[in-house]
Amino acid sequence: MMGATLPRIAEVRDAAEPSSDEQRARHVRMLEAAAELGTEKELSRVQMHEVAKRAGVAIGTLYRYFPSKTHLFVAVMVEQIDQIGDSFAKHQVQSANPQDAVYEVLVRATRGLLRRPALSTAMLQSSSTANVATVPDVGKIDRGFRQIILDAAGIENPTEEDNTGLRLLMQLWFGVIQSCLNGRISIPDAEYDIRKGCDLLLVNLSRH
Repeated sequence: MMGATLPRIAEVRDAAEPSSDEQRARHVRMLEAAAELGTEKELSRVQMHEVAKRAGVAIGTLYRYFPSKTHLFVAVMVEQIDQIGDSFAKHQVQSANPQDAVYEVLVRATRGLLRRPALSTAMLQSSSTANVATVPDVGKIDRGFRQIILDAAGIENPTEEDNTGLRLLMQLWFGVIQSCLNGRISIPDAEYDIRKGCDLLLVNLSRH
């Protein structure tokens, strides 16, 4: 049709990274504001302009660092994983074998996430739908949590079999958390499933 205008397709672009102390401070405020709002209400009701207002930044600044709400809550989850890692580093689990150590770490992380169900649901929804090609931070979630498990198990140089077991365990854990948040399984059942997953998937885990 003559004169018809095709709809404009939004360009995929990388999120900006903070490079100065002032930018890093703003970045932290935006993540904290998103986490607060994600704790108070479900993801669909969180608006980007609310996040910007609570963080005290212009809406354009928020979009420069987080082009979409998915980018934002994936970044919030990366921050949460970093905090979990820091906490475990300060309070290391003492266990006789790697399966027990990993189980304790996963259960503690599970209980922490379930204390803020709305936020955890928002983070998991965002990370499960994010494509690493357009939301690169989603890869940091996998790498960060994998490192937490490796540290708990005392493994410095994982074998290919170690990597496969850990990858499957992470997928199981994320599924267990989602089922628990959806009310499909109880917390005791979730912890039992995590226990079985550690026993079955990490039976040949090496320590070297």
